[in-house]
Amino acid sequence: MHDDATGLYEESYNAATDAGDAALAGNALAFLAYQRVNGDRQAGIETAARSCETAGPDAPSGVRALLHERLAWAYAVAGLAAETERALEAAGAALAGTSNEPQPDWAAWVDENELRIMTGRCWTELRRPLRAIPALESALVQYDDAHARDKSLYLSWLAESYMTAGEVEQAAAVTGRALDLCAGVSSVRPRQRLAPVLGQLSQYQNIPAVTEVLEKTRA
Repeated sequence: MHDDATGLYEESYNAATDAGDAALAGNALAFLAYQRVNGDRQAGIETAARSCETAGPDAPSGVRALLHERLAWAYAVAGLAAETERALEAAGAALAGTSNEPQPDWAAWVDENELRIMTGRCWTELRRPLRAIPALESALVQYDDAHARDKSLYLSWLAESYMTAGEVEQAAAVTGRALDLCAGVSSVRPRQRLAPVLGQLSQYQNIPAVTEVLEKTRA
């Protein structure tokens, strides 16, 4: 329901602006950019850049890190590696400067591990597995299985990077782990993310690890 989502993000931006909360207004734009980037990459980049400008340099460090992460993602989807790296560096610099300042609850979850996840996702999107895999593996080892929806989603990017690297068996193992985690999750996103990887794996049905994960999918 993308039209409804767009309307809500815009309403959120207007409410935050009326309230004089620049950080929250920037966050609304970041969500809007996240939605737009898959349909109109340039619009997604422009909206993500605007979100950082709207929040401004005085926003809490976690907010600045979050918005620069989202800008990095917009650049990665557009295939812009240098710009992606600069945005990730800006997010890292914001986190490095974290003090005891209060963070809004909607950005309190942003930390070094979250940045590693986004770093891995971006380099996966840019088809740079040698950069993506270490970032994702180091982050996911610290991710509790209780966060099944998020962990299965992030594992899908790891599986994709292994496929890009030509490591088919490893991609199959990670995909199987993601399928186990998302089996009881109501969100459709992990399955949607895993579908292209499963399509690629289907070309290697003679490999036992692949056969196993494809049978798991059918079951």
